Formats: sequence, C-alpha cells, structure tokens
Amino acid sequence: MRSLALLLGVKAACILLVSSLSGTGAVNNSGRWWGIVNVASSSNLLTNSKNVQLVLDPSLALLSRRQRRLIRQNPGILHAIAAGLHTAIKECKWQFRNRRWNCPTTHSPAVFGKIVNRGCRETAFVFAITSAGVTHAVARSCSEGAIETCTCDYRRRGPGGPDWHWGGCSDNVDFGRMFSREFVDSSERGRDLRYLTNLHNNEAGRMTVSSEMRQECKCHGMSGSCTVRTCWMRLPSFRTVGDFLKDRFDGASRVVYANKGSNRASHRADPRHLEPENPAHKPPSSMDLVYYEKSPNFCSYNGKTGTLGTSGRTCNSSSPGLDGCELLCCGRGFKSRTESVTERCHCTFHCSKKFQNIGLSLRSPVPMFLECALGQWKA
Repeated sequence: MRSLALLLGVKAACILLVSSLSGTGAVNNSGRWWGIVNVASSSNLLTNSKNVQLVLDPSLALLSRRQRRLIRQNPGILHAIAAGLHTAIKECKWQFRNRRWNCPTTHSPAVFGKIVNRGCRETAFVFAITSAGVTHAVARSCSEGAIETCTCDYRRRGPGGPDWHWGGCSDNVDFGRMFSREFVDSSERGRDLRYLTNLHNNEAGRMTVSSEMRQECKCHGMSGSCTVRTCWMRLPSFRTVGDFLKDRFDGASRVVYANKGSNRASHRADPRHLEPENPAHKPPSSMDLVYYEKSPNFCSYNGKTGTLGTSGRTCNSSSPGLDGCELLCCGRGFKSRTESVTERCHCTFHCSKKFQNIGLSLRSPVPMFLECALGQWKA
C-alpha cells in the first residue's frame, strides 16, 4: 500500500512539474486550476481521504494546497467545479463564435493558452466567466444534494406577500459565491495591477450570477385557482450570465493602479484601488469588467502572444457585422466554397385504409413516403 501511494505521489509530482513549466505556469499561477477540466473524471472525484490521500489524485496536482483543502472539506464539490468549468468554456466559445478571438482552448493544463498572461478584455472575460461557472455549478449542486456540506437555501421562510409565502428549495447562491471566492481567488498572488484586475473580474462573474437570481412560484388551491403561491429563488440560466458578461466585455473599463498612499499600506486587495485610465470616466462598478492593456492582433498567428489567427475561419459574406468576411478576415479576402447539403424536409405520413393498385385490394394501411430531392434545401 505504501509503495502504491509513493508511485501515485511521484506521478502527481511529475504532472505538477510539467504544468508549472508550460503555459501560464511559466509566468504566474493564475488560472492553473482550470487544467482540471481536462483530467477530472468520475474515477478520480474522491469524496473522502481515509484510504488514499486526496492530494495524490492526478487532477489535484494542478491545485494549490488551499484549494485541495477546500475540496477535502467539501466532499462532492470537485465534480461541481469541473462541471462549472465545462459550462463556462462552452459559453465562452458561444459568445465569441463570430469574433476574431473565438475563445480557443487546449487540452494542456494551460486551457486558455497565453491570453491569461495578458491584461486585455479577453483575459477579463475568461476570469469572469470561469468564476461565474464555479459559482453557478456549486450553488445548483447544493440544492440538488450533491455536496455534503451544503443544502438548499432555507433562510427565506414564512409570509412573503399577501397571497404567497416562501418555501421550496432555493438555490444556495451565497454558498456558491463564498466557495468560489475562497477557491478561485486563492490562485492569485501578488499586489500588482494584474492581481487586482483578476480579483475584480472574478468577483464580477460571481456578482452577475447572484444579481440575476429570479423568483419562481408554484400555485396551490382548488382546481388551480392559485389561492396561495409557494415561491423560491432560482439561478438564472448560464446563457443569461454569459449574455450579461458579454455586454460588460463590450463596455469594459481600462484601469490603472490607483496612486494612493492607503493602497500601499493596505494588506488586502480591494477593487477600489483601481481607477479609470481616463480621469473623465466614472470608476468601474463591482460588476464591470476591467483591463489594463490593449488586446493583441488576433488576425494572424503569433506564437509569442498565443494568437491563432483567423485563417480558415468561416465568415458571412452578406454580414456587415463582426462575423462578416471583411472584418473577420481582416481585409485579406476570402474564398468561396459551395457544398451540396441534403436535409430532411418536414414530411408526413399519409395512410389509407384501402389502397388499390392494378386491381389488387390491400386491407392494411400503406404509408406513402415523400423523399426530399438531393441538393441545398431552401426555405
């Protein structure tokens, strides 16, 4: 048993060493925990550490000591973290599907590539959406009973209005926010501008999930009269969260490190230490995304900045927007390609109890099939 534990420990140490020498690990540890999305599976989502040390799990080698402790203290929560990260990546790709930067990801520990080492708008969105994903998934898992240390939010009880009262199972967004703050923010180190902007954007993602909570109700009464309603608080769909953060991305604030004496003396990072680069602009709110440097040129491949370029991307030749060929192809032109596509049309079966053909009488129903012609379907 000791030799097995030793082998697992060596394997985990090797994974940790490789991840620290590649991608973001070479610059900072911000977002290194995102790598668990590529290695976490049902076989290594341990719920207790009595037989095997939880730290020896390969996926956990990407986490800090504090993050591993949080997972050990909350059995079942690693699955929620991985699920939330999957959802965040999927939403990021959807929101930027028509942009020059389309949220590319890799299967290495540096999931989002070198963009996380920068301080541009895209970096801000990545930090916000991943933090929101963890908050959303953990809050939902609590109400589903998948995490041992949390349940539904039962604090809202009793009368809520003249014809309704609090009840049911509210999603525990407060626990989700608290855990996300402890888990996600613990990967940040330093007191510089990067540190402050990452923390600010992490919190903006969590605040978005919390602010978009909605009340749901169920009617009670004779024959659906809805004499009394029982209501609870429900998480928004993650598409709603993504849409909100995408709007914040478009209106993100460029900030600088505030030149205040109290900032240097403080031992706690605070978003108020960030101020707009342009003094005429209002300070960013807690739900605004912030950045401090211009985005790189996403038109061409650049290994140094980690940009893949837009060559080979599909564009819309009739669109004047960001998905149009003129903007997406960066003025390089585009190639047209025609494809023949066979699609199902909205056909129905027409049955006849009596079908006559050359004097034969069939008593059983005979379906008449309509086959769509080969070619591109037109509405």
